[in-house]
Amino acid sequence: MPAMVGLNVDMKSSPMTIGEVADHFGLPAHVLRHWESVGLLRPARVTGGRRRYTRDDLFRVASILRAKQAGLSLPDIRAFLAAGDPAVRKDVLRRSHGALRARMAALRSALDLLEAGLNCSHEDVSTCPNYRSQLAEVVEVGGSG
Repeated sequence: MPAMVGLNVDMKSSPMTIGEVADHFGLPAHVLRHWESVGLLRPARVTGGRRRYTRDDLFRVASILRAKQAGLSLPDIRAFLAAGDPAVRKDVLRRSHGALRARMAALRSALDLLEAGLNCSHEDVSTCPNYRSQLAEVVEVGGSG
């Protein structure tokens, strides 16, 4: 899956083929087939059993992609999207909320470290006080400096 998935769903109003949907979201068609096999998608079928995706299906694909980016498993995404009861839906989301916040904090720390390195003019970045301050929390052992 691409790192940044475009989720523009302002597409044709007429039903789309699996290839068109796959191209739009930058996915292989087999991913859409798999999601259908595990109950995440239910595109309409036309003559010959060909799938036709509506605008609602596009929003569902976009939801699946964003939920995957948030770290939800396919079973959790299915439970989230199928939940008719808001309390059930919120329970599913709460399970992933803390883990996503922790990942975001770790990414923020990593970005801060890169920015400290980019802003460092020392010959040896490992001696740069600003760079080191980004690592201090990891280096500290038993509260000693």
